Amino acid sequence: MNKEYKRTLITSALPYANGPVHIGHLAGVYVPADIYARYKRLNGEEVLFIGGSDEHGVPITIKAKAEGVTPQDIVDRYHNIIKDSFEQLGITFDVYGRTTSETHRKTASDFFRKLYEKGEFIEKTSEQLYDAEANQFLADRYVTGTCPHCGNEHAYGDQCEVCGTSLNATDLINPRSAITGNTPILKETSHWYLPLDKWEPRLRQWILEDHKEWRSNVYGQCKSWLDMGLQPRAVSRDLDWGIPVPVEGAEGKVLYVWFDAPIGYISNTIDCVGDDWEKWWKDSDTRMIHFIGKDNIVFHCIVFPAMLMADGTYNLPDNVPANEFLNLEDNKISTSRNYAVWLHEYLQELPGRQDELRYVLTANAPETKDNNFTWGDFQQRVNSELVAILGNFINRAVVLTHKYFDGTVPAAGALEEVDKKLIDEFATLKQEMTAQLEEFKFRDALRTAMDMARAGNKYLQETEPWKVAKTDMERTATILNIALQASANLAIAFEPFLPFMSARLIKMLGMGDITWSMLGNFDLLQAGGHIGKAELLFEKVEDETVLFQQEKLRKTVEENKLAAWKPEAVKENVEYDDFAKLDIRVGKVLECINVPKSKKLLQFKIDDGMGGRTILSGIAAYYKPEDLIGKEVCFIANFPPRKMMGRESMGMILSAVNADGSLTVIGPQGEVRPGATVG
Repeated sequence: MNKEYKRTLITSALPYANGPVHIGHLAGVYVPADIYARYKRLNGEEVLFIGGSDEHGVPITIKAKAEGVTPQDIVDRYHNIIKDSFEQLGITFDVYGRTTSETHRKTASDFFRKLYEKGEFIEKTSEQLYDAEANQFLADRYVTGTCPHCGNEHAYGDQCEVCGTSLNATDLINPRSAITGNTPILKETSHWYLPLDKWEPRLRQWILEDHKEWRSNVYGQCKSWLDMGLQPRAVSRDLDWGIPVPVEGAEGKVLYVWFDAPIGYISNTIDCVGDDWEKWWKDSDTRMIHFIGKDNIVFHCIVFPAMLMADGTYNLPDNVPANEFLNLEDNKISTSRNYAVWLHEYLQELPGRQDELRYVLTANAPETKDNNFTWGDFQQRVNSELVAILGNFINRAVVLTHKYFDGTVPAAGALEEVDKKLIDEFATLKQEMTAQLEEFKFRDALRTAMDMARAGNKYLQETEPWKVAKTDMERTATILNIALQASANLAIAFEPFLPFMSARLIKMLGMGDITWSMLGNFDLLQAGGHIGKAELLFEKVEDETVLFQQEKLRKTVEENKLAAWKPEAVKENVEYDDFAKLDIRVGKVLECINVPKSKKLLQFKIDDGMGGRTILSGIAAYYKPEDLIGKEVCFIANFPPRKMMGRESMGMILSAVNADGSLTVIGPQGEVRPGATVG
């Protein structure tokens, strides 16, 4: 960034209001955006942080249909859940709006109408997928099918969630309607399109030449799209949920969600600052930053800027720091499969641990590549870093001050080399951290802040005030003054990352308002001032907490397996006479043992009503022998004897494989005499 700006407009991607937000959303968009907003405010800059819910997506209508309620019911429910969760996590939006507001309806309609009247759209007729039974055209998310790139059989009409490729519904192999399950047909319909190809030369200059500083993932994806050649993109859809296209002859058509949603940044700004909104969007002294996930890069770097170019009066974003995806326990997070750590549930199940989540998601942020969240890593980072490094240093500094000086900040005397070294190190780390925050390297900035805490611990270990206090209280006073000043610095350094901890620490040390310019100074606390009693800023995460969360995910995986289970295809037809050749009988298990040296085989002694027989069955992984004794089972009696592990088996016990992979031995419902035939 070469130009000096007067103010910064920060936007964060609008989450779909068809479900809660999860840790993937937080790590990708909202935590980094909040870190940046908090840092800029601490730096004394004029900042506006805009958020809101996207309430017109097709996933919302699908959710409403599945639940038998209206789309408005869905967005009302989830908008409130999302908004409340963000507030509890300390995400400091200046406004968190919604795209069903009257302000947004008017703003989006006016935006479309202006471009329409300027002749910036082209109208064309094309064949699109249509569900004849439902009597409606199918928007992207109303179509599922096989991805032509990776073979995923559950890809959506706009994107494959497995390989991440953007798609058109007509690209899918074996497309199916999400409404009826039928195979859709192609039918003509007319829509308005924004000719992205018209703006390609300007976009190419703006991105590839003017913004080479953008993250490589953003720059690379944009370059790939531009090199393939941009095509006109529809700005309307055949739907009954959304903002009606505001021109004559557009009955039954609404603004396409990716035209509608980013205008939400503008309408939410209007709701926040009223008539003053244009200075945030049209004044060249305002810098605009979009925080998004990588699946939104194209829309925020190509589609939305092209819309703004077509209008001609708006600023363009100066940077779009998009993160990659966050996986969960080595698997992809999936909203549709409920495989996620949901923010509102986390806040309920781990109350008071907002900072811990913010810390781990930032320390493990997927800034340059996909990363993985595990509960084991969460526990390790909290216990060994927040508790053992940051919390430990501050606790020792405060406890020792109360022990030797009754909680009064002691005056510093002559500084020794070890004291000056710590002060210089904090000044250097501040410079590094400031540069990292300006460059959107939040993971590195957090590590630098933790290096300050490490330096503090090292300082106490080197100076050993608990030993010095036995002979030299004046030197002890200097050491603890420096330690307390370092603690005050940590309250500032960690405020963007751990705001709840920072607020408690500021209160504990008796500090007033803080600014970024104060960081690196060692005269933040006045000698003679009183500090509060030490309190634990962090608590260890116990094994029970981790096991509970891991078991919760395991159950979700099992539930998904059950939900996805389908019976095997029916085998080829056989004649009844062939089936009748099988002699299926009922027997009672008299004895059952594990076969030595075999992990699979159980040996049964069966009362078959005809003198008894031995049968071996490979079900040892599913049953303990003692659990089968006394049970009645069905078996095939007329298979020829077969040697297994040196033992003869006379028959085969029947069993069924369940949807969850378990196995159940088949037996009669009521009591049946051994030897009875099944037919």
